[in-house]
Amino acid sequence: MTAPLIEMRGITKVFPGVVANDGVNLTVRAGEIHALLGENGAGKSTLMSILTGLYRPDGGEIYIDGQRVNFRSPRDAIAAGIGMVHQHFRLVAPFTVTENVALGLKGGFRLNLNRLAEEIAALSKEYGLQVDPQARIWQLSVGEQQRVEIIKLLYRHARVLILDEPTAVLTPQEARDLYRTLKKMAARGCAVIFITHKLQEVMDAADTITILRGGKTIATVKKSETNEKELARMMVGREILWQIDKLAARKGDKILEIKNLKAFNDKGLPALKGVNLTVHAGEILGIAGVAGNGQRELAEVIAGLRPFHEGTVIIAGEELDRCDPCRAINVGVSYIPEDRLGMGLVPNMGAVDNLLLKEYRHPRWGRTLLDRRAARRWAKELVERFQVKTAGLDAPVKLMSGGNLQRLLLAREISSRPRLLVAVYPARGLDIGATETIHRLLLEQRAAGTAVLLISEDLEELFRLADRIAVIYEGEIMGLMAVEEADVEEIGLMMAGAKRMEVGA
Repeated sequence: MTAPLIEMRGITKVFPGVVANDGVNLTVRAGEIHALLGENGAGKSTLMSILTGLYRPDGGEIYIDGQRVNFRSPRDAIAAGIGMVHQHFRLVAPFTVTENVALGLKGGFRLNLNRLAEEIAALSKEYGLQVDPQARIWQLSVGEQQRVEIIKLLYRHARVLILDEPTAVLTPQEARDLYRTLKKMAARGCAVIFITHKLQEVMDAADTITILRGGKTIATVKKSETNEKELARMMVGREILWQIDKLAARKGDKILEIKNLKAFNDKGLPALKGVNLTVHAGEILGIAGVAGNGQRELAEVIAGLRPFHEGTVIIAGEELDRCDPCRAINVGVSYIPEDRLGMGLVPNMGAVDNLLLKEYRHPRWGRTLLDRRAARRWAKELVERFQVKTAGLDAPVKLMSGGNLQRLLLAREISSRPRLLVAVYPARGLDIGATETIHRLLLEQRAAGTAVLLISEDLEELFRLADRIAVIYEGEIMGLMAVEEADVEEIGLMMAGAKRMEVGA
């Protein structure tokens, strides 16, 4: 057993009204891949922010190679060999790979970029991080951009590499490549810490696992001594139902029919390039793909929030010929956007007003003045039915957790009894318990005869819930298949644009 490279002892961090870390202990050794596991709000990100110098702890001690350290800023942590790859990359898109690596290095105008490019090429070859030093960031795939972030840290001789949700934006093949890279780094004496909520990822890549719950250390275990079920129980504090009752689909009439759909993104560039899709009542059609390949634009067109310049969108037999969210609502479309707090809900409004956003025109609330008492009774019933935890019906929803925000959003969208439910990354960033609830609600809608379009980056989620899976890449549907006939390898190739199959209805 090697001596610890990192020791965090009794780390405590308190924010107004919240104890984020409560005497947390973490020990990481050189040469190991260490997973940090826990629900939302468990304290994982706060702990890593302390280790990287972004926060200063209110209590506890940090040791590097047995020596106590006191980081006053991220600069101190970097100097100690600690680096972090954030979920949202810190790269300058117009700059080359070499220029991005050069940012922050000492030397100023005396930096020899040609020599730096050669060193980057050698480093990328040594660790299997294939990337062109002369390529500009905007020209690279998301997986390649992540490699640049890792190269930046390796070039600075980081001995501790922290990754936040590292596979959230990767294809299955890119995820496996990342695991190989991390194992090479560990074999060369680095310590790797990765934050994740994916239990399969932990079992695939980690050597050691530390579980946090409620800001406290629950356990540190070796992968060989545990399993997914046990990890889930320690994370949540109760047993998780892994098997979801998913009855055979009873497909009904066509609810959504899209033909040759073309639309632009916010920059005026083509985002959808002739998309054809059909979703039936009583089925879930999953859309697989790396984020940024037209998923958002597709959902917004269907919800009436984005214009399209060519093609046809038919919902329950009615054609949507213009950008009109009220018309989409009236024909039975419910929409769960990816940005639950920015687009789905109004942060400073309470639960009652957020639930009324689609219902306020209904005659039951009064024909002239809104019947607030009736609205509160209705909101209270929905909050209880969907088990939404809130400080009060009028408390700003921005104070709620991600899982409760998503439950509130689903309560509003499902209570309108939609014909078509468009759900975009509905479980993104949620813990296991909240994800379990969201999945159950989506399957209940399917059983009730609703057509569900489920857009997700999580293939495991799609295989669990969907009846058919379509793969989107750069605004085109690369393939569509029944879930029982789908193959992860094949889907991964289509997500990367390396394979296309004949697409039927």
